[in-house]
Amino acid sequence: MKNRTFISDLRETLGSPSQETLEGLRLLRAFVKLSSLQRSEVIELVERIADDPEPVPGGVNGRVNPR
Repeated sequence: MKNRTFISDLRETLGSPSQETLEGLRLLRAFVKLSSLQRSEVIELVERIADDPEPVPGGVNGRVNPR
């Protein structure tokens, strides 16, 4: 996308993407470059993390870290 007029028109119509959108696109591009085995491992890891319960408020095991 080297045509600055096209980019300006697109930005004027749609607005600028958020930082979260840009980071998501970077992660997607990196994910696509992985081998199918690595992609499967990443998906499995993300699913495992998503299934974990939320951490307990107040620190580990409900105790506040005294630091």
